[in-house]
Amino acid sequence: MKITIDQLKNTHMEAENEEGGLIRMDGSTEIGGLEGGFSPMQLLLAGVGGCSAIDIIGILKKQRQDLQDLKVEVEGDRQSKEEYSEFKTIHINFIFTGDLDESKVERAINLSLDKYCSVSKTLEQASEITHSYEILSG
Repeated sequence: MKITIDQLKNTHMEAENEEGGLIRMDGSTEIGGLEGGFSPMQLLLAGVGGCSAIDIIGILKKQRQDLQDLKVEVEGDRQSKEEYSEFKTIHINFIFTGDLDESKVERAINLSLDKYCSVSKTLEQASEITHSYEILSG
């Protein structure tokens, strides 16, 4: 796996993966950024939300659940360390739409966060990760 990052202007950068996917990153205006993209810490939150969503969609599909839509909200609470800050807590809220069996939804979430999602497994070393969910009828 390789990511290439090009500086666009000041701290505004563009990252490209081997498949040609692009994402913009930037720092705050306080450090010379344009706020024209995700901060690296925001990318971590997006990563854990996206990773778990991909797992959950696949698991629910295998369970023949009628998932019509999934929205994921991720919030992180940072704590300062010596020269940096890390996420003390991360909370992931899943909002499902469809005719879904609640026990299968719970199982899919737990399988993702406890077993399959590499991002959550990496982040749980330093952060407490919690979750919630709601199911909306389709």
